[in-house]
Amino acid sequence: MEEWTPATVKAFRQALLTWYDQEGRDLPWRHDQDPYHVWVSEVMLQQTQVQTVIPYYENFMANFPTVAALAAAPEPQLLKAWQGLGYYSRARNLQRAAQQIVTDYHGEWPRTAAGLADLVGVGPYTASAIASIAFGEVVPAVDGNAFRVFARLLMIEDDIAKPRTRQTFEKIIQPIVDPKRPGAFNQAIMDLGSSYMTAKNSDPAHSPVKEFDASLRAGRVTDFPVKTKAPRPKLMPYYGLIIHSPAGYLMVQRTEQEMLSGYWTFPLVRQADLREEDDGEPSLATDIVALTRRWQQEAHLDLSLQPLGGRSVSQTYTHQRWQVKLLMANLQTVSDLQFYPGQWVAPGDIADLPLPKVQEKMGQRLQDQNPFDEKEWK
Repeated sequence: MEEWTPATVKAFRQALLTWYDQEGRDLPWRHDQDPYHVWVSEVMLQQTQVQTVIPYYENFMANFPTVAALAAAPEPQLLKAWQGLGYYSRARNLQRAAQQIVTDYHGEWPRTAAGLADLVGVGPYTASAIASIAFGEVVPAVDGNAFRVFARLLMIEDDIAKPRTRQTFEKIIQPIVDPKRPGAFNQAIMDLGSSYMTAKNSDPAHSPVKEFDASLRAGRVTDFPVKTKAPRPKLMPYYGLIIHSPAGYLMVQRTEQEMLSGYWTFPLVRQADLREEDDGEPSLATDIVALTRRWQQEAHLDLSLQPLGGRSVSQTYTHQRWQVKLLMANLQTVSDLQFYPGQWVAPGDIADLPLPKVQEKMGQRLQDQNPFDEKEWK
């Protein structure tokens, strides 16, 4: 690993911040240093591209303009505002932390990274980003951009996939952070990592800090950062049941014990759960028999299921990849749902519910084929 002298650190700060002052991105959450704005934007930006986040952020602020408004918001309104961003636990943690600020801190924000880390869902990076940008604390905000930028600048060989490596980077970067402008320094590193020093198709030769880039001089840019590959998400086959009646479609709200809790979907059944009930050779036909039996016994609904047709709907989460085979059934009368925790929803009302991405994909497949000739979709 290359080490910098105090003179090099000073020159790097000057080059980086001069570039940032001239070329830094104009983003809506950068128009002030409000900790609420910084916090919401940073949480939204986790696993999501900036251009995708901007309209979500603006809509979120229109719905919940203050931390108190977020703390008091009904959960369905919160989930609807978050719909499409994914990683839905982020939204719930935002609200829980907002309630902490309002109730436990009497509306006053913790002003240090250590204090901010006590809020629900606020990890080391987010705490440092808020503390440096909103309160001027001299701390490095180490996210994927910072890992990549400093791994290349200094040729740091530590594996960033290992949790303890964060502490190594924080220790290395801490004396480099500009003590007069820590927030701008951290935001400049974010912009550098999303422009000249991207993960793919980077352009380090034209970077404003190219003279400080040890990996560029050594011809080893693509060797950094060092990161072992994560295991592939586990394949999870499901059946999605599109059950139609004169009252609409059967929808169910996911429970707190399930992924996507609080969101509404067509009923989803894991294929593995069905096949625990049947020792025979698994097939679509035997699964439909098992599903029909289960729904008759547990929900008192007699279903005549058949495939909707087309490919399975696919949705990837951090550790799982769902493949949902769509089956449909048309009931001629409105059945009583006293034995099933769902409700009938008219086609025109489905979009008003908070829906996860997998449901949006299932709904789009249904609309494309429109087997029940729904005029609301025409």
